[in-house]
Amino acid sequence: MRRTQAAPAPSGARLPPATLRRRVSRSRPRAGTPVWLFDLDNTLHHASHAIFPEINRAMTQYIADTLQVGHAEADRLRTGYTARYGAALLGLTRHHPIDPHDFLRAVHTFADLPAMLRAERGLARMVAALPGRKLVLTNAPENYARAVLRELRIERLFERVIAIEHMRDRRGWRAKPDTTMLRRAMRAAHARLADAILVEDTRGHLKRYKRLGIGTIWITGHLPGHLPNTGRPHYVDQRIRSLKSLRLGNRSGRQKCNRLTRRTTP
Repeated sequence: MRRTQAAPAPSGARLPPATLRRRVSRSRPRAGTPVWLFDLDNTLHHASHAIFPEINRAMTQYIADTLQVGHAEADRLRTGYTARYGAALLGLTRHHPIDPHDFLRAVHTFADLPAMLRAERGLARMVAALPGRKLVLTNAPENYARAVLRELRIERLFERVIAIEHMRDRRGWRAKPDTTMLRRAMRAAHARLADAILVEDTRGHLKRYKRLGIGTIWITGHLPGHLPNTGRPHYVDQRIRSLKSLRLGNRSGRQKCNRLTRRTTP
């Protein structure tokens, strides 16, 4: 028998309890469902191959032109602010009169993005196979992040992209590994920190966020040679070289997922 759709309740009418429960369940996913927080650059694709060198060059040039300093000083500011604040943009906005949106646009615009991208074979299949929800959490701007995800043909697999523009609050710009920002972003996504698993190449971000009680996975396969990529620090639950290691369809994979997500909110 064909089912007919119920008419919407009139304004001011009280909805039956069953309807209310259904609406709540749609807006607030069941506790215990894994929530994967994927970094973008050097996690979902090999940014060190071509994109990072070009971004670094463009940042240094932008700083030199805007602040009227030499390239050596511009490079020092770029690397120093990145190390201190997690993103060069935060230091520039706090200490210099720059237009943050113009900066983000200028340094994340590429003549031929598709030719610069490198990613693991079968990336879409690997991400799609993971149980639970998937979000992107990146210090890059949204336009760039979505352009990369589209070129990799995985944009549809993520329910939202949390980019640096979305990390702002009334006090100003924020970026990973800011803990206030992550708590707020998770509340906006109706997700519990206890269910989160961060997949990230930057050890400092993993270390800070591990204190919130989330699962931490350090991916090292795309890191440049001068950065440490061996061993497993105490704040890292798993160290992997490839996203292939996140295949959780078999019994051992499900056990790993359960260990990472069986946590309580701090």
